[in-house]
Amino acid sequence: MTTFADLGVPAALSKSLAAQGINDAFPIQIKTLPDSLSGRDVLGRGRTGSGKTLAFALPLVSRLAESGAARRAARKPRGLVLAPTRELATQIDNTVRPLANALGLNTTVIYGGVPQQRQERALAAGVDIVIACPGRLEDLLRQGVISLSVVEITVLDEADHMADLGFLPTVKKILNATPRGQRLLFSATLDNGVDKIVKAYLNNPVTHSVDEPKAAVSAMEHRVFAVADAGAKKQLVSALASGTGRRVLFTRTKHHAKKLAKSLTAEGIPAVDLHGNLSQGARDRNLAAFSQGNVRVLVATDVAARGVHVDDVELVVHVDPPTEHKSYLHRSGRTARAGAAGTVVTVTTPEQRRDVQKLMRAAGVTADIDSVSPASPAVTDLVGEVAPKVHTPLPTERPTAGNRPKAAGSGGQGRRRRKPAADRESTGRRSAERTSSHAGSGGVRRTGQSAQSPRSGGTGRANGAGRAAGAGSAAHASAPRRSRRAAGSPR
Repeated sequence: MTTFADLGVPAALSKSLAAQGINDAFPIQIKTLPDSLSGRDVLGRGRTGSGKTLAFALPLVSRLAESGAARRAARKPRGLVLAPTRELATQIDNTVRPLANALGLNTTVIYGGVPQQRQERALAAGVDIVIACPGRLEDLLRQGVISLSVVEITVLDEADHMADLGFLPTVKKILNATPRGQRLLFSATLDNGVDKIVKAYLNNPVTHSVDEPKAAVSAMEHRVFAVADAGAKKQLVSALASGTGRRVLFTRTKHHAKKLAKSLTAEGIPAVDLHGNLSQGARDRNLAAFSQGNVRVLVATDVAARGVHVDDVELVVHVDPPTEHKSYLHRSGRTARAGAAGTVVTVTTPEQRRDVQKLMRAAGVTADIDSVSPASPAVTDLVGEVAPKVHTPLPTERPTAGNRPKAAGSGGQGRRRRKPAADRESTGRRSAERTSSHAGSGGVRRTGQSAQSPRSGGTGRANGAGRAAGAGSAAHASAPRRSRRAAGSPR
């Protein structure tokens, strides 16, 4: 095995990694680090879960420390990492921060959907490395809150996903605001304009690829379970969710995710949901409950297909098959991460069967289609030990503007408080930044970390996560409380 010291990583960083149980480098790190540590521009291609975060975090921190930690200035970071979603930005910070601290550097995270005052204060105090989503960073640039004029190293992570979300025009504006220092770009593919970014903004880059954007069949077992109708599908999904290990169930719509989490919880299978309709507090609590192991089932839309890393997810279920193979790969990548094994199950009804077969071919997956019932040996063998049923009351969340019931006697014209313009998110391209926990809370605390998983801290307060899990589920964290006001009572 190749150690990080063998690749030229400074001793302080190798020691920091060893303290996290990370000792041996992954292929993407082995290939890219010699070039990136020497200052070369690097184009790294590898699928999700291949170890890309450390591949750019180590040269980013090492080279900035070499150029002088004492050069920190207010509102002028020297390192910049761009990521497409809040969850991914927070996860990157959880990896970069301990490495930066080991060499006397600091970090902050910038994304939309939350008030920007805390981000402004962090920038004003002086920060070495900014990890940002493009939408909010562009806003701060326009307001003059941040300057990128002294950025020495720029990293673009998940560039293909930024392209999918329509961020590339904003990325170009941001890159135009940075000096032509060292640039590192990591992406699974080079389509949708990523290749143009490489040509325009990277200087004679060294290209390293560790695998094609296909499923990691050596680490994942792929299964397709066919059911006769919707009723049989519901029973099968309940059976697949009933095991003792962590599992992620993907649905196509927010409504279905919420409904399925509620249904499973009512059956005694504690589940939490994750989708764009949840408030920030609900997302924090639900992710914390799942990642800490208090709840073993996460029901999610594609907002969780990237950027959510939780160790020991043993099963991913495509309750609703995705429409294209890239979504299949990214959803499936929530299991079998960092060298671990995992199973991916796609549930199909007769009318979906042909589309699922095409999807598998495009994803590079070979999997037989098994016609099953919940009691079929193929299902029971996969589920293994069934967890005891848990039946407890569901918690509720304090109503927010999006879910607050109208006061009785208001005639249906309850007032909605309008946020300041700087704190409102536009629709479209910035909605991708709405899927993560608050940067200031430090991300998601996890148990049982594997060797290369980035370390996280807890996102929500421990007692909040405990309430979500101890009550059996936080699936309805977004459900409004019944109004305490009597009909016609004053506000």
